Amino acid sequence: MHLTHQRGPLHDLPDTPEAYDAVLADAVEQALARLTPEGNLEHPDCVDDIGDTSLGITSLLALAWQRGKNPRLPEAVHRSLVFHLRERVYVEDNPGYPNLKVRNSRLPYARYVLESGAHPIGDWPSTVWALLQAVNLLDAAEGLVADEQRTELVELARGYWRWLTEATFFNPQEAGNQAIGCVVGGLMLAPHLPPEEGKSVRSRAISLYVDKIRAHRVSDRGAALPPEHGGAYDNNYGPISLSFLAQAHRISGEEIFAEDGDALARYIDARLTNGGYDNGGPRYSEQHSAFESVLGLRYFGARIGADLGRYRGDSRWARHAVKQDGGIDGHFAWMLVWQIQDTTPWHRTPSTRPSRHQLRAGTVSVAFDDKMTPSLVEAAGTYHLPAVVGRQHGFGPVTDGFLLCRPMGEVRVRDVRTAGLAAKLVTKPVVGRDHVLRHLRSLYVTDGTTLWVTVAVEHLDGTPYLLAGLPYATDDGDRVRRTAEAVGVTSAGPLRLTHPLSKGVDHFDARTETTQEQAAFALASDPRGYGNPDEGWRHLVTSTALEADPAPGAPEGLTVFAVRYGADGDGPFAPVFEATPDGLRVRTEAFTALIGEVAGDAHGEPELTLLD
Repeated sequence: MHLTHQRGPLHDLPDTPEAYDAVLADAVEQALARLTPEGNLEHPDCVDDIGDTSLGITSLLALAWQRGKNPRLPEAVHRSLVFHLRERVYVEDNPGYPNLKVRNSRLPYARYVLESGAHPIGDWPSTVWALLQAVNLLDAAEGLVADEQRTELVELARGYWRWLTEATFFNPQEAGNQAIGCVVGGLMLAPHLPPEEGKSVRSRAISLYVDKIRAHRVSDRGAALPPEHGGAYDNNYGPISLSFLAQAHRISGEEIFAEDGDALARYIDARLTNGGYDNGGPRYSEQHSAFESVLGLRYFGARIGADLGRYRGDSRWARHAVKQDGGIDGHFAWMLVWQIQDTTPWHRTPSTRPSRHQLRAGTVSVAFDDKMTPSLVEAAGTYHLPAVVGRQHGFGPVTDGFLLCRPMGEVRVRDVRTAGLAAKLVTKPVVGRDHVLRHLRSLYVTDGTTLWVTVAVEHLDGTPYLLAGLPYATDDGDRVRRTAEAVGVTSAGPLRLTHPLSKGVDHFDARTETTQEQAAFALASDPRGYGNPDEGWRHLVTSTALEADPAPGAPEGLTVFAVRYGADGDGPFAPVFEATPDGLRVRTEAFTALIGEVAGDAHGEPELTLLD
């Protein structure tokens, strides 16, 4: 089975003016055919995320008119704007909405579900989206929208802004993408207001960003990130936040948005595999966005010099939101508007900047978590997640059922590159059940096709093995297919692929059709869509796992594991290990590495020498 949402790198989508004109032309034809006598442009199957969608289609029609002056469009814009102003503006409090600071304010807002009291929790983001649709239409209004309608639209946008920032608590869902979107709405509204009021709204928008978003950023892998539904990053909403930061910087010129966007972009580049697959997040685990991410990935990819467009998006939403029948939906239409207006080209070559939390070369990548344990290993087009044993997650030695990968002290990293190799040495102190402090040294070396992993630790008693990953998915053209096979993985010691002996949702067997996301949500505390799948996944007891026994010939006093990924059929794997006065020498068929003594250099930093 294929994973649902990973359907191809976003930078493969044509983004020439001609390509975007074709997208708009299709949207125009769909809209004109759908337009009801009342002026409604909503998709007939739309139930939720609906309050701003007709206005979103209207904004696309306005942009198309700007670019082509199609004579059929002014009347459609007029009628659909009348519909929104008459039928989709609410001023009565939605029954059951708990986040109001001012009751009966009579300020306008947009509803997530039109039925009164049906699902009021989504009204705050829906009003943000309606504000963004409105300001996009205002930007295109000259020569298209009559003065009286334009005045009414300005008043509506002003009311949306006040409802979001005065009548309600700001960012009630703790969703960074929604909050930054609100800030963007204020920044875009400001030029349409009288000068003094516009200056005040702009100042308020920036102060909200500084005090309510930036001050509450969450740290992960050395980066400060806008919090997303209670977590640091979500692989659906994180790139959407990046797009909002791009738009904020484009329209305001404020350096704070560029700085924070650069930081988020570098974080995404570090966690993202070479093939563009990623997983994890506090709201969605494998539900990648598509057109919503293009602006941010393209804009900041160019700024930091990284190929962020390798990010796999969902091509069903390649240009705009669609429903089951493929018909256009106005949800998030402003992202299509902005990416058409922005002409930044894709940066298509990998960053040459060393990254602490990633090793990447060619078709091989290793992404590391906050503790410098691999969170994703990619080689030969196969993606390995951290495996689980006895409720412990990670890559590392297991002895007496205890996984040695969680640091008890400082984690140190050394990156080395030669003409043909890239390597990362990670050293960390770890403590086992016996309370003995051991120094764990993990060496990752790649030539861009094959990954060699060598793990050395002071002698382990019993029958230790290396937990070497959970084979989960593999590339299949532009799609990603589930797998339970460790293709192309060899070990210097005996290697086996094991599966959970117990049944149940907390025992993940890669041979079943259950996805990582489904299992994660099943174990989360709250319902799907509201629970934290990252937290749920951490409740796994066991999983499918690659287990590698110690390599033969390790120096006395050391247990050494050696695993090679992505070299199926490339000959025997028989590394040689030698203790020298300068450290542990590792010789493989492709390189020789010298891992310095446990104490490292004069400052305790790990030493690594690498020879092709």
